[in-house]
Amino acid sequence: MKTPLWPVWLVMLLALAAELLPLPLAVQPLRPAWTTMAVIYWALMWPGRFGVWSALLVGLFVDVAHGSLLGQHALSLSLVAYLILKLHLQMRVFPLWQLTLSVIALMFLEVFVLLWIDGATGRAEFGPGRWGPVLAASLFWPVMMAGMDRLRERLERRDSSFS
Repeated sequence: MKTPLWPVWLVMLLALAAELLPLPLAVQPLRPAWTTMAVIYWALMWPGRFGVWSALLVGLFVDVAHGSLLGQHALSLSLVAYLILKLHLQMRVFPLWQLTLSVIALMFLEVFVLLWIDGATGRAEFGPGRWGPVLAASLFWPVMMAGMDRLRERLERRDSSFS
């Protein structure tokens, strides 16, 4: 029996909802990119079941939810998922601190692609709202990874509560 995918998509929906929650103006620039971290995690841990096409679909949902240029996040998340699929065997054996640095690099790449697209369309901004999510993700990644690991281990054990 295959591992069910509905918990993965539920996590994606919750991550997107967490990105859309209103925050006070003082902490808005430090809102983590939850969907990007979730895409990185699932592409890293289940590369055969969550890949470039899944990241593209999640990116389209993010574009619609944020009201950004359609395909902008889809392109950046697809690129991130592609790199993870190419490097997942090396990245999975990294210790947590090294994996966190790799995630920061992938987040910088995603933000750079988004900045590049915004610059090409004349909407580029360089403030803390652009780079703050990378800093926040570096702090939240170990906690998110621990929680997602517990979920994935439960799914892989085929616990009857997820059937």
